Amino acid sequence: MGQSRRLRSGPGGAPRLETGPERCGGRRAGGSCAAMAAPGPRQCGGGCCCPCPALRRRLPVLRWLPRYNPAWLRLDLVAGLSVGLTVVPQALAYAEVAGLPPEYGLYSSFMGCFVYCFLGTAKDVTLGPTAIMSLLVSSYAFHEPVYAILLTFLSGCIQLAMGLLHLGFLLDFISCPVIKGFTSAAAITISFNQIKNILGLRGIPRQFFLQVFETLRRIGETRAGDAVLGLACLAVLAGLRAMKSCLPRAAHVEPLPVRVSYHIVWTTTTARNALVVLFAGLVAYSFQVMGSQPFTLIGSIPRGLPPFRLPRFSMTTPNGTIPFQSMVEDMGVGLAVVPLMGLLETVAIAKAFASQNDYRIDPNQELLAMGFANILGSFVSSYPITGSFGRTAVNAQSGVCTPAGGLVTGALVLLSLVYLTSLFYYIPKAALAAVIISAVVPMFDAGIFRTLWRVKRLDLVPLCVTFLLCFWEIQYGIMAGMLVSGILLLYSIARPPVKVSEVLDGDMLFVQPWSSLHFPAVECLRDAVCSHALTASPPRSVILDCCHISSIDYTVVAGLAELLQELHKHGLSLAFCSLQDPVLQVLLSAGLEGFQHFPSREEAERCGGAQPQGSGAAPSASASTSTSQSSLLPAGLIQ
Repeated sequence: MGQSRRLRSGPGGAPRLETGPERCGGRRAGGSCAAMAAPGPRQCGGGCCCPCPALRRRLPVLRWLPRYNPAWLRLDLVAGLSVGLTVVPQALAYAEVAGLPPEYGLYSSFMGCFVYCFLGTAKDVTLGPTAIMSLLVSSYAFHEPVYAILLTFLSGCIQLAMGLLHLGFLLDFISCPVIKGFTSAAAITISFNQIKNILGLRGIPRQFFLQVFETLRRIGETRAGDAVLGLACLAVLAGLRAMKSCLPRAAHVEPLPVRVSYHIVWTTTTARNALVVLFAGLVAYSFQVMGSQPFTLIGSIPRGLPPFRLPRFSMTTPNGTIPFQSMVEDMGVGLAVVPLMGLLETVAIAKAFASQNDYRIDPNQELLAMGFANILGSFVSSYPITGSFGRTAVNAQSGVCTPAGGLVTGALVLLSLVYLTSLFYYIPKAALAAVIISAVVPMFDAGIFRTLWRVKRLDLVPLCVTFLLCFWEIQYGIMAGMLVSGILLLYSIARPPVKVSEVLDGDMLFVQPWSSLHFPAVECLRDAVCSHALTASPPRSVILDCCHISSIDYTVVAGLAELLQELHKHGLSLAFCSLQDPVLQVLLSAGLEGFQHFPSREEAERCGGAQPQGSGAAPSASASTSTSQSSLLPAGLIQ
C-alpha cells in the first residue's frame, strides 16, 4: 500500500515528511514537499497502479511534478536563489583550487543542477564544484582544461556504468577512517594552498611541502593590501558563520518585526560568501577608480555561455598532438579515484539529508544522476562535479521542497555568465581565498583521532596512513588507506575469534566461532580445535557450534573433512550443532564421512556428541553420510 506524506515543520521552515495512507487524488493544498522521495509505483484514487513504473523509477521527476503544489514554488525559489548566491563566488574560487581559469568554475555549476532536477532522488542535494573534487582535478588534470573536461566525461561514463550494473556497494569498501583522513588532509592542503593568495604571493609551487617551504621563505614579500583584505574577509566570514549557528528560530507567534529581523539576519548569514565577495569587489573598484590597485584581482573572464560540444579526445601542444590513449594513461588512477570519490560524497550527503528530513533515496539512481550530470557537463566544459555538503545544507535550511530549486540555481549561474562576468574582473583573489578557507576548515575533524583512540585504536592505522600520505600525493594516500583497511578486514575474516569451553564435566570441548567461516579462516579453526582437543589429557571430542556461521565455501568444507579425519584417527568425534539451513545443505551435499549434527547445543550435550539413534530422516535432528571423503578433498589433501 502506498504512503502519503503530511507536513510538519522542518529546517528553515521547510515542510517535512510524515507517513500515512496515501491517495493520488484528493490531495490537500500544501502537501508534502518530499512527495518524490519514495521509489516505486503508488496507488491512484481508483486503486490501479500508475502507468510506466519503470519510467517513473528512472525519471524521479515524474513522481513529484504531477503533484507539484503552487505553495512550494516560493520556497523552491528562495532556496534556489540562496544556493545560487553561494555557488557563484565558490565556483570562481574552486576553479583556482583546480588550477583552471575562473570561468570553468561557473561552467561546472549549472548542468548538474538541471540534470539532478530530473534524475535525482533527494530534494536537498545540489551538484557542482566542491573543494575536494577541485583538489583531485588539480592532481589529475595537470591544470589543463582539456584534461579536466575529458576527465569529466570519462568519470561520468564510469559512474553511469556503475549505476546500470548496480555497483554502488563498492563504495562500502571505503572505510570511514580513510574518508576522514583524506578530508582532513584535504582541508589542510586546500587551506594552505590559498595562503599565497591571502598574502599576495606569486610563483608558489602547488606541491604541499614545496609550497610550505616557499611560502615561509618568501613571507617577507607579502602584499599589505591583499593580506589586510584577506584577513578581514576571513574574520567577517567566521563571524557570520558563528552568528548563523547561534541564531534562534523565530516562531510564527512572534511579532512581525521579530520575524522580519530573523529573516534579514538569516539571509545575510546564509549569503555571506556573496556579500563578502561583493564588498571586496566594491573596495577594489573604488581603488581602481582612484588610480591605484593594492589588490591582486582575478582579471578578465570570458563573457557568455560555453559552447555545447563533445569533449576533445586529443590535445594539441607546441610539441605535437597528445592522443586519447596517452591522455588516459596520464590520468591513470584518477579515472578510478575521481568517480569513486564523487559518488561517495554525493551518496553520503544524500543519505544524511534524507535521514534528517524523513524521506528515502535510491543509491543506484543517484549513481545514474551523477553519471549523466558529468557526461552532459563535459559538453559545456565542466570539470568533474559532485554533491556539495555546504550548499546542500543551505538548500535544506532554505526550505526547499523539490529538486526544482536546482533550476533556479542553474539559471542564476547562467545569468551570471551572460551579464556579470565584466564585474567579476574586480574581485580580489584574497577574498576568494577567504571564501575557500572558510568553506574547508570545518572539514578538518580533529575529534576523530580522539574518538578512534577511545573506540578502536586499530582504526587509527588507516586514518593516519591516509592522512599523512595525502600530503605527498592524494592518490597514494587514498590507495594506501584502502589497502590498510582491506588488510585489517581480511585479517578479521582470516582470524575470527573462536571460543573454546568444556562441557559434560570436562568430557568434551565446546567450540564456537563468533563469525562466518571463509576459506582463509579454516586453518585458524583447525588449529584452535586440535590445539585444545588433542593436547588435553585425555584427548576430548568436540561439539562445533555453528549458530554464527551463515555461509561456508568449498575450502572450508575440505578443511572440516580433514579435521573430521584427524579427530577420527585419535578415536575422537566432531559433532555440529545449530547449523543454519544453507550451511547444513552444503555439508549434506558434500557427503562428509562421519558427519553428525544436532539442532541445538543442549541436545548435543545431552547426547554427548554421539550420533543419536533412530533420528530418522529429519534433517533438523541429525544426519550422516557414508560417502568417502576422498572424493571431497583435493588430491593434495588426501592422505
